[in-house]
Amino acid sequence: MTISFAGQVAIVTGAGNGLGRAYALELARRGARVVVNDLGAARDGSGESEAALAVVEEIRAAGGEAMADGGDVSDDAQMAAMAARAREAWGGIHVLINNAGILRDRTFAKMDPADFELVVRVHLLGSAFATKAVWDTMRAQNYGRVLMTSSSTGLGGNFGQANYGAAKAGVLGLARTLRLEGAKYDIRVNTIVPTAGTRMTADIFPEEAYKAFEPAHVVPAAMFLVSPEAPTDAILAAGGGVFQGGWITMNEGLLLPEATAEDIARAWPRIADRSGDHAFETGMDQAHHALRMLRGTG
Repeated sequence: MTISFAGQVAIVTGAGNGLGRAYALELARRGARVVVNDLGAARDGSGESEAALAVVEEIRAAGGEAMADGGDVSDDAQMAAMAARAREAWGGIHVLINNAGILRDRTFAKMDPADFELVVRVHLLGSAFATKAVWDTMRAQNYGRVLMTSSSTGLGGNFGQANYGAAKAGVLGLARTLRLEGAKYDIRVNTIVPTAGTRMTADIFPEEAYKAFEPAHVVPAAMFLVSPEAPTDAILAAGGGVFQGGWITMNEGLLLPEATAEDIARAWPRIADRSGDHAFETGMDQAHHALRMLRGTG
């Protein structure tokens, strides 16, 4: 099986550098016409550059088709305009990779509320705005592949990254909801959790790790997750040649009618027992499971 994007139109946000650039180049190499979106900002979101144009030139030099877009993902009107340009030029939009992001790391005690808000706006609202901009097109054509980017910080937390962790956990919730709403239109929505040596991690990773986690090692996972053969609702961690499936789980729990706080305290070792974990498939699972237990059928 060869994965091809021939005849498809793909948008990659934050594609001027790092992972986004690598995604855009590989999509083009596999036949996609690519919108290379990048505001060109520094890691903290400040400034602008012509990074997207440079990637477009790389794609064209290799014989591919691409256009640059300097839209800000945190501005819904700019994302709508980006999608409109793609439709006008190429007739449809088949793939969206939400990759754009910034960092403003500080401990929560020292974090300015504006830094919290901006990081959430770029990562979470930016992913929502870009996806909203292509959603109707994907529904109308009964096909779409959307890739969200979460993080190990969103799944497990990381010291000094409360804003980033909150945003990345939110992105996962967005993905899991949209895969339900897009299912009847063959819109598959997945989440990648990359570990890569990029400008986002340049002062976080030691030099050895920075080299080991080249963006190229993440690209195959992303290409699979936006391919025609992609699953939906997958959480796939990728970095350094290691690929891990991720799940949100709950255990079987205990039925404790009219429990007091003291009852919960006594039962906590059993409530917290993970030996019976199972995947949490939808937001209704918790209520349905509790009803089954109440009825004695769970």
